[in-house]
This record gives sequence, C-alpha cells and structure tokens, in this order.
Amino acid sequence: MNANKLPRTEMPCQEPKERITNFNEVALGYTDEMAKAEASRCLQCKNPLCRKGCPVEVRIPEFIAAINENDLTKAYEILKSTNSLPAVCGRVCPQEKQCEAKCILGAKGEPVAIGRLERYVADKALEAQTKTAKPQAKNVKIACIGSGPSSLTCAGYLANLGAEVTVFEGLHEPGGVLVYGIPEFRLPKNIVRQELQALQNLGVEIKTSFVGGTTVTLDSLFKKGYQAIFVGVGAGLPLFLNIPGENLIGVFSANEYLTRTNLGRAYDFPNYDTPSYSGKNVTVFGAGNVAMDAARTAKRMGAETVHIVYRRSRNEMPARSEEIEHAFEEGVELLELSAPLEFKGNENGKLVSVTLQKMELGEPDASGRRSPVPVPNSNFEMKTDLAIVALGTRPNPLFINNTPELELNRKGYIVTDEETGETSVKNVFAGGDIVTGAATVILAMGAGRKAAATIAGRFLK
Repeated sequence: MNANKLPRTEMPCQEPKERITNFNEVALGYTDEMAKAEASRCLQCKNPLCRKGCPVEVRIPEFIAAINENDLTKAYEILKSTNSLPAVCGRVCPQEKQCEAKCILGAKGEPVAIGRLERYVADKALEAQTKTAKPQAKNVKIACIGSGPSSLTCAGYLANLGAEVTVFEGLHEPGGVLVYGIPEFRLPKNIVRQELQALQNLGVEIKTSFVGGTTVTLDSLFKKGYQAIFVGVGAGLPLFLNIPGENLIGVFSANEYLTRTNLGRAYDFPNYDTPSYSGKNVTVFGAGNVAMDAARTAKRMGAETVHIVYRRSRNEMPARSEEIEHAFEEGVELLELSAPLEFKGNENGKLVSVTLQKMELGEPDASGRRSPVPVPNSNFEMKTDLAIVALGTRPNPLFINNTPELELNRKGYIVTDEETGETSVKNVFAGGDIVTGAATVILAMGAGRKAAATIAGRFLK
C-alpha cells in the first residue's frame, strides 16, 4: 500500500478509569511491530521539511530509515548526534506544531508520528543500555548553570566534542523542569535519570546544591578556569492573579503544587515525607500545559472534582491537544469564558469558594487571539477548597539580582544575541526560559544547541 494511504499508528494508553488511580505513564509506547508500521509511512523526502521544523535539527528521515533497516543502534546514534535528550523529547515535545506540522503526509492526511518513533528508539537504547562512543578529551572547560533542558543540551553537545563540562544545579536532584515541573505520568523520573546518566557517560559532571548567583557565580567560575559559561536557570518565579483572598490557605502556584508532588514525591506519601495539600473540589486557573499537568495531578491525588477556569474558549486553549484530550478523558471539566474576581475563606483562613465572572470574546489582542471581555452582572460563586494558579512565570530573581553585569530586557529576562546565544558578557551564553520566558522543552533545547555550536566554534576548533 502507498505510504500516504497507510493509517497513522495510534499510541496505546492506559484506560482513563485506570490511570487516574496511579502515577504510571499514560502513553505506553510503541511495540516493535507498531514502530515498523509507522516508520514504513515515511516517504524519505529528498528535501525533508520535517527537519526544518525541529529546533535541534534531528536528522528525521535518517533515523526513521534505520528503524526500517532494523538497526536501532544506528537510529539512536543519529538521534543523539543532534539531540541530547531523545527519550524526553519523544514524550513532551509539541511535535504536532513542529516537525510533524512540516511532514508532507500531513497535507492530505496524517503526518508520520515522528515523536512516537523518537521515543521508541530512545527507550530501546536506554533499555539496552546502549552507549555512544566517548569522544577524545580536549583541554577545554565549560560550565553550565542550571540542569534543565537548555543546559543539558548545551552540555551534551560540547561533551560530545570532547569538552570538559560541569553542570551546576541548585536543587538536590538534577533535571530542572523535567523533574519538578512535568508529572510522572507524562515523563517518568527514571527516564530523566537515564538520560542524565547517558550524559555522564559522555563525561559530563553534574554537581547538585550549587545555586546560581550565590554559591556559584560567573566570576568564581572564570577564576576556576572555565573558558565559557552557559546560563540556563529558568524562570521559576510564579505569576499570580492579584485578586483578593489570594493569600488564603489552599491557594497555590502551579510551581509549588507540582514541585511538591513531583520532586518531593508527595504522590507516594508517607514513603516520602513531603505531603501535598489535598482538596476535594479543585480549581485550576490557566489553560496551558502546566495547567493540564496540575489538573491531572489533582485528579490523581484524590480530588472529587477538578475544574479548569479559562477566560477564553476551548478553541483558544494553548495546551497541547493531546494533553487537553487526556485531561477531559480523566474527568477534568472546563469552565470556559470565566475569570476569577475573588477568593473567599472561612473563619480559619481556609479557601472555601471563588467568585467568577462570565466573559465573552471580543476583538483579537496582540497575539491574534480574541480578547476576553467581562459580561456585566454575571458574577457567580463556585465552591473550591484548593486553587492552583497556572498563569506562567517570571525570571529567576536569585540569579538575576546577583549578576548585575548581565544586560536584561524590560521584562527582566537576559538579553542574548539571536544568532549565537551570547550575553552582554563575553563568553557567557544563556538560553531557555531565562531568555524567552516560559516556553517548550524543545525550544529551550534549541537555544542550548545554538549556544553550544558557538562555544564549539570558538574553543573546540
């Protein structure tokens, strides 16, 4: 059968009723047969547009061809040549807006499931403990501050070229947003650990409990002989609604709620001693991927009802369509065209309800989305005992405030050269959320790779 006539191979998943009772991964991965069937759909275009849609320029047709040749070692080597974290990307990248959006099969049907195939190859390699060849060491020392996707990508790229790379992480466990932000059911921690181990096998040294801006600074690193520094400290300061009652017991930022649950293993309390604030009627404000993660987590933590409150309609929700569908399958409800006005508490200062106002969509705003407009005399009350605010984040102030030599933009993010990733300080580079604000894992990785290429051209010729 012609490749473009073959149906896209669906991803097997836990059933909704089963998965809301556990934190096991929802998407179960392709079998060998499924992967071969999906790989056979690739047209092997001479001018692969899919690659142009990938921020880290994965050689997509080549790794898929290796699957068809039953050479998974080769497929993994191709992936790792440009992507330091393929098992992560295969799970959390918005492929539908990037590589798959460029796939020529998508013009008249469904694109090749590139992300699912990437996950398949990476998982098989991790399972088999496949190791890529360790490069010849070169006398070049590079430091990466932060251990999120941007820093890890930069580290992997440079280590692969023989640089001596050290990653400094402020928390007790490396991985950044991959471990504290993304839930276990979407990105298992053991997958992140295995990806980290693969980097360490290349020679990357990871040091935890080193806080950027305090216990590790640009000046101290240069004095220790590091020739270049990459800053990937993220943007972890949460935004709030700024409405009355936001300080009540039971109102949390998504950052805190997810960090407690993910990094603190609150989902496995009391085996781990970090408890999570429990709620029967949970309300999540926001409609991005983080909001979906928080809502689905609350459902698994025992909530009877979980509502997502969003000022716009479902059509405008910025989260991945897959995450939205999974959330609704699991019983999360959407309260669209509604905005919060006030949180209300009881005599003990605990949250009991939120006052909402109905909205309607007006003219498009600067982003092109239609702006929400309040409907007069439409206030209503909704019972809630746990509110989670998922409206985005601001720059990491701890690093920024202690590094005045870096040029910042008006929003407080680090200014970098668009082509090189270099900051206002020579040989200091930056990428990820500390430059762009909250964005996707793969865009952060793209920034890390761009900076690494510049560093390599300067020090690893």
